[in-house]
Amino acid sequence: MNKPLRRIAIFCGLLVLALLLRTNWLQYVEADELNSHERNRRVLIERYASERGNIVVDGKPITGSAKTDDTDFAFKRTYLDGPMWAPVTGYASQAFGASQIENIEDGILTGNDDQLFFDRTMAMFTGDEAKGGNVVTTLNGAAQKAAFEGLGKKKGAVVALEPGTGKILALASTPSYDPSSFAGYGAKDEKSWNKLGKDADKPMLNRALRETYPPGSTFKVVTAAAALEHGVVDDINAKTDSPLPWTMPGTTTELVNEGNIPCKDATLREALRVSCNTVFGKLGYNVGKDKMLETAKKFGFNQEQFVPVRANASIFPEELNDSQTALSSIGQFDTRTTPLQMAMVASAVANDGKLMKPYMIDQLEAPNLDVIKKTEAEEMGQPLSQEHAQMLQEMMETVVDEGTGRNAQIPNVTVGGKTGTAQHGENNSKNPYAWFISYAKGENGSPVAVAVVVEDSDATRDDISGGGLAAPIAKDVMKAVIDSKK
Repeated sequence: MNKPLRRIAIFCGLLVLALLLRTNWLQYVEADELNSHERNRRVLIERYASERGNIVVDGKPITGSAKTDDTDFAFKRTYLDGPMWAPVTGYASQAFGASQIENIEDGILTGNDDQLFFDRTMAMFTGDEAKGGNVVTTLNGAAQKAAFEGLGKKKGAVVALEPGTGKILALASTPSYDPSSFAGYGAKDEKSWNKLGKDADKPMLNRALRETYPPGSTFKVVTAAAALEHGVVDDINAKTDSPLPWTMPGTTTELVNEGNIPCKDATLREALRVSCNTVFGKLGYNVGKDKMLETAKKFGFNQEQFVPVRANASIFPEELNDSQTALSSIGQFDTRTTPLQMAMVASAVANDGKLMKPYMIDQLEAPNLDVIKKTEAEEMGQPLSQEHAQMLQEMMETVVDEGTGRNAQIPNVTVGGKTGTAQHGENNSKNPYAWFISYAKGENGSPVAVAVVVEDSDATRDDISGGGLAAPIAKDVMKAVIDSKK
């Protein structure tokens, strides 16, 4: 072979080799990415070619599938009480993708997950119509309804947990949206989507998991736990060294209490009952920033949570001077938290100091209802000892029996709680946030812990308080859980 032909043959051989390498790269290395690519319309068509499996609450589906006239998409997603359940389900849209459980468990719901390979194979032989599996949640329908209706037209969120397991019993966020309104692919769906995106009230924001708020006085529960755990206080009924007024260290600024309340040298129990800023600010300073941070982290602060939907990290600042430590210890300065996180705080106290990992998917089911995977309760840690947790329970129960949390009282039920009214806006110029965290307790432990935040309401500024706005909602949610177990 002459030299020019040899060069052409070598060049052609290299091209064939490159083609083989590229083909194998696409088929094996990039296969998953290409299959899930947003522009791969075949995957989207397949996703809606058959009925989607359901998301289940209390043994009943809260989702469905409707037959369409579309030539590409045979079915589209439907929702029962969509706005109430949207913070749990998320959405599944032919045009705009999916979110939350609809997205995380898309493989199970469409039937395309590898765990359902046997079911798909059997359907090919039996001729059965293809169908997705189900996602069974931990949610309690009565509690969710109480939370959603309790919030009503107010902007806010509610999270309820089962302290002994970490099961999420309610997850409400308002204002909300109806995922059915843009589940399809038409102009009407696009109009609904665009309208929601432009809404200044952000109805598609999951305030229970994705919004962080200043926790105000509800954070005093964490500060009390830190003081007990680190030996700064060992008797909740003994007087503390808490002068009134108290000037924050390194400043000439006095820390102010809300109203004329008995905070001078108040006991820890009394200070929580009437919510003394001076007592808890000085306690946080005495505990110190490092130990305050250590305790906050044990409760779950400064890390994202996955339930399995991602929740934003709540923040206790890591770099603080002495006065900032005092302010952070009463839920001010840069301390911020999700409603989920504050429900975790109440849950750990109610569960004798043991914090369970929160989750809202109980099990995954095949189309024939066989259980594919079941979630097991998992301990996250022990933020405080059983002895100190029971001390905090006494204090929180005093808040409800005799203090600022009276609106959460339930006849013949032991309830513990803590109110909070968190400053909002520059120089506290905007209406404050109303908080309440609580738990109910029976002979067999605590069946429910709740966190409620009301971000905005029609109430006048002077009428906004955790005890007035948030506590009644928490009461109704706790009562719904208790009544559902009878």
